[in-house]
Amino acid sequence: MKGRNIVISSILVLSVASIPFVWSDDDSEEWQEYSRHSTGVAKITNPVYLQECGDCHMAYPAGLLPADAWQRVMNGLEDHFGDNAELDPSTRKQITDYLIANSADKSDYRRSQRFAKRDKKSNDNMRITETPYFRHEHNEILARLVITNKEVNSFSNCNSCHQKAEQASFKERDILIPGYGRWDD
Repeated sequence: MKGRNIVISSILVLSVASIPFVWSDDDSEEWQEYSRHSTGVAKITNPVYLQECGDCHMAYPAGLLPADAWQRVMNGLEDHFGDNAELDPSTRKQITDYLIANSADKSDYRRSQRFAKRDKKSNDNMRITETPYFRHEHNEILARLVITNKEVNSFSNCNSCHQKAEQASFKERDILIPGYGRWDD
């Protein structure tokens, strides 16, 4: 019996050793397809949205807010968080359609699905920073590291700390808080 176990173990080791193992970086298509269902949010694919919104601030991935929140954002562009960001009707419709079609509640990305979850306080919320998932993920970060940090100024300035935010990557290993350093829970 002991000899048989050794033979079976040897066969298993040799079988596993013969499976080709290829390292894949985060940008490979295979990794992105795997990551899509495990973590992350979808990258921005609409050049009009990227241009129009990205001219003033980081164009936030659509998967960071549910559709109804994006609808409220786009319906209030004349007072867009204190600024006038009105667009011509055609551009506004194109961007609105893109944001709604790719919103957190319509996404199969795990992080987006977490952003889609609501609580009673955030039902009318249209700020990413006020979503329960955002608050949960940032609850350990001292306000002085963000709000009073001249290089960051606000929790809505994602790309100040998330080094790959503009590529829709918010992985912990890519967090570098200016003046503080690498962040690790």
